[in-house]
Amino acid sequence: MFIHVNQSETNLKWSDAMEVILKEDVMKLGSRGDVVKVAEGYGRNFLLPRKLAIEATTGNKKVVEQMRAAALRRSAKEKAQAEELSKQFDGLSVSFQRRSGENDQLFGSVTSGDIAESLAKKGFNLDRRKIQLHEPLKSIGEFTLPVKLHKDVTAHLKVVIEKEAAE
Repeated sequence: MFIHVNQSETNLKWSDAMEVILKEDVMKLGSRGDVVKVAEGYGRNFLLPRKLAIEATTGNKKVVEQMRAAALRRSAKEKAQAEELSKQFDGLSVSFQRRSGENDQLFGSVTSGDIAESLAKKGFNLDRRKIQLHEPLKSIGEFTLPVKLHKDVTAHLKVVIEKEAAE
């Protein structure tokens, strides 16, 4: 059986489209702040009720531009602060003394939380999630770890793990 479908009915008619401003990143559609055209049903039944978008009126467009400018200023300020903090990380190192067994394997481990705590004692209030440590350090030695201070700024921290003196 063959069903004939009129080609013009399957294409999106621009009269059935609406412009929306995305409030969140929507996969395969756009990122936050983008003005996109979508099918009216998709906009009214999915994007608007879930607060993923708002209608693109002239007033809303002006508000979004102001928010975008404020976000750019805030991001530039945060980047400048991160670069300043990165300069303070030059030559900085933290050391730990841990008990170890054969082959210099630690009985415990040194985690990003331990490193953040040690940095806090030195006056650096840093979230442990910014320390790019994929798995805890489990051996004695010197390690250089990246610290992501901002999306564009990464500092390097030297971590030294020494053998604890036996009693």
